[in-house]
Parts: sequence; structure tokens; C-alpha cells
Amino acid sequence: MTVIEGVHENHGAAFREVAGRRVVDHYGKPERVHRAVRTVVGVIEMGYGVVTVTGEDRVDFVDDAVSNRVPTTDGEGVYALLLDPDGAVETDMYVYNAGERLLLFVPPDRADPLVEDWRDKTFVQDVAISDATDEFAVFGVHGPQATEKIASVLNHAPSPDESLSFVRGTMVDAGVTVIRGDGLVGEEGFEVVCAADVADEVFDTLENRGLNAAPFGYRTWEALTLEAGTPLFDTEIEGRLPNAVGLRNAVDFEKGCFVGQEVVARIENRGRPPERLVGLACERVPEAGAAVLDGDAAVGEVTRAVESPTLGEPVALAAVDYDAPTDLRVRVDGDEVAAERTALPFVEGSDDSARRPRYPGDAA
Repeated sequence: MTVIEGVHENHGAAFREVAGRRVVDHYGKPERVHRAVRTVVGVIEMGYGVVTVTGEDRVDFVDDAVSNRVPTTDGEGVYALLLDPDGAVETDMYVYNAGERLLLFVPPDRADPLVEDWRDKTFVQDVAISDATDEFAVFGVHGPQATEKIASVLNHAPSPDESLSFVRGTMVDAGVTVIRGDGLVGEEGFEVVCAADVADEVFDTLENRGLNAAPFGYRTWEALTLEAGTPLFDTEIEGRLPNAVGLRNAVDFEKGCFVGQEVVARIENRGRPPERLVGLACERVPEAGAAVLDGDAAVGEVTRAVESPTLGEPVALAAVDYDAPTDLRVRVDGDEVAAERTALPFVEGSDDSARRPRYPGDAA
């Protein structure tokens, strides 16, 4: 359930489930709201699961498990992955060093299993792990004027400058933590974290005080991130090798051993994964899972597609063989239609997604 469901209902929201959590799908006229985010600023309630890790050994414990190096300084964060022994992604997460605790933002259906698994592995370490999902609300603020929006309502702190760094302040009387985002929609962005009991007040501030922000839901979030070339956990990342998705921002290739590290390192040293994530410009919108064809041969599948509100034409992300050619075809409603590999992002905005697929040898 969302933290402020009644507020969303008053805005005329339609809801759906994402990874076991009820979230806003849209408020009506999602294409109009999409344009507002691309040109000004919008606000969305994010459906994260939240895990806290405390104790003297908290940083070492999490660092030993994940693919990226956990920050040791209060106010810093990192994007990281948990892999299985074959190197495939089990979950992604943001890890924030919040002083005496680490805050982990994970897909909502992964919080409980992660807590249970890690509690079984603590042994003699001084570590306590808890599911704190119901204690927090997280709001995303995105758009080319997101920095101005945050500056107009954040008190007692400047807006954070570095990606995944954060500051603490207030909005009216509510205490908040403001995290600089990593550009997932291709625009400037922040996440505002607050206690669940002040979430109504914070959302109202983000929507209506200072520079107004248009509320948007997950239908718009998914279209924006697709235009930005951002892979999402449940459509592009889960079960795939991080090398294949091009998530170079999620792996520290120099850090010590973590589960799956040998496989990831071996593929990195080889210089290329077996497949890659690419953008496709299509004649019609294919379904997720639609076959991507080179002649008569299947060379991959569509992971997500949409009629781009910004471009006014169909675009898709697809996982294809690494050497797949530029001119391809996809199956749509029993037909084969032309699909051309295109550079990502589809839409250039005020920021560049840190998750946009990047591969060894690619141009910057």
C-alpha cells in the first residue's frame, strides 16, 4: 500500500501492483503529465522496500555481500547489486550511509527475503537488520527544474550536488532527507525521504509550495525511464548478468570477492558479454517478450516498449545478441515489422541516466 493512499485518491489516482506493492498508475492524462516532467518538474511516490542495517560491523557486512563499494562516510550512497553464484542479478538496491545505520532501498518484494537471508548470515558480526518499509515515505522529484523546486522548499540545507549524496533539512516543519538522484528519467532529480507520519505534509509541500510540481504515477515513470534508456529491475535487470545490462555503475571491478564476482570479472576480462541491452525504433509498439529477429533467426527479445509521449513514435528496449546487426525486425500481433537499433537515450534531457547501458569499448 502507498503511504498516502487517501491523498492519491483525492487526486483521482488509478492504482496497480508493482512487485507486491500498491502504487499509483496514473492520475489521468498521463501524456500531459509526462510533458510536464520533461519541461518543468513532477513528483511521484516511490514504491521502495526499505531495509535498515545497524551495528558496528554494518558497513563491512553489506560491503562483503554487494557488487559495489559501500560508502564509509555519512551522507553518501551507492547503487549496487546482489548476485547469485552464476553472476545473475537477484536484486538491485541503493545503499546510503546515514551515520549509525545504513538505509537500503530495494524492490518492495525483496525487503523481507533480504532481511531473512542476511539475518541467517550474521554469525558473530555486530549487525542488526530490519524491514523498515512502513516507517518511511520516499518521493521522487524529477524534471529540468527539479533543483529549483527543491531549493524553493528545503530549509536549513543546500541542495546536494553529487549523485547519490544527501543532506538533512526541513520542509515547513517536517524533517526530510534529500538525495541527489542518478538521472533515471534523463532529467535532474532528487528523492525526498521522510517519516511516514509526515508524508501527507511533505507531498503537499512538494506539489504545491514554491515551484509547483505535477504528480505522476508509474505509467509515466516507466515511459520516462524508457526514453532515458534506463533499465528497470523487474523488466531488464532481474536474472541477467550486470555485464549484459551494461550496469557499469553498479559494479566495482577492483573490490574484493562477493557472490558472483568471479563470473562478472571473467566476462569483463573477456571484453564482451553474450548479449547487450539496446534501443529499438519500431514501426509499431511490440509486447514485452516479443521476439527480435535477424532474418529468420531470433536474436533476442523486447523487454519494454511504449509509444513515446515525447517523440510520438514507438520505442523499445531489447536484450539481443551482442553482435546483432542494426537492421532488425520484431514480431507484433503476428506480423514482423521493421526495428532499427538506435543509440540511447532516445530523448536527451537535463541529465544522463547513470544506468544507461555502457559496454567496454563504447564511446562515452
